[in-house]
Amino acid sequence: MTPKIMISTKAISKTVKTTQGELQILQPISFDVKAGESVAIIGASGSGKSTLLSLLAGLDEVTEGEIHLDGEGMHSMDEEQRAQLRGAKVGFIFQSFMLVQSLTAIENIMLPAEIAGHSDAKQRALEILHKVGLDHRASHYPNQLSGGEQQRVAIARAFISQPKILFADEPTGNLDAANSEKIEKLLFELNQNSHTTLVLVTHDQELADKCERQLHMQAGELTEVFIQSETVEPAVSVG
Repeated sequence: MTPKIMISTKAISKTVKTTQGELQILQPISFDVKAGESVAIIGASGSGKSTLLSLLAGLDEVTEGEIHLDGEGMHSMDEEQRAQLRGAKVGFIFQSFMLVQSLTAIENIMLPAEIAGHSDAKQRALEILHKVGLDHRASHYPNQLSGGEQQRVAIARAFISQPKILFADEPTGNLDAANSEKIEKLLFELNQNSHTTLVLVTHDQELADKCERQLHMQAGELTEVFIQSETVEPAVSVG
């Protein structure tokens, strides 16, 4: 049985206006991501990888091209529709954790489930807090947690609504080696156990090597797709 396509892109590009005129920061790119697959977007700073991730997650709009998430055409949606799609199907993890400082760990994790109207938000939060090994930190505020603990809370928050797709932007970028290893292990365990499609941006080649596939970015272009021990030419449309 052919795996379902969870993310499909067709000639997506991004252009922004500057004082010097228009600047194309992402060249037309086309690729697909299968359901349950783990994919790393890798490249140097300024290569366009975070821009690509933002477009895939619906946090920004494409200038041209098409993006389908779980069969839904996100490129033709307005911000409210994209927000609804993100709430229903997408989880996001930021390098800077992005926790609400006035909420405890359990309250931060509960937040997406409460917004979605789940009556069992607290029970869900307690279960996933246990999975990330932070039961004893439930009532602590973010400033009382270490960086690694804050990122685990952020991961728990991203997974509470059981998203079909998880996007992670440099998820270990602010962590030391020991905490990075814990976070990586947790991400891939949740990816495999929940069959969640995982797409992460990283400059860390070791982390990228743990993914099933790598998309290499350079100067706004997708330069190659690396699959385990193979390197193949990307399906790239250049305007």
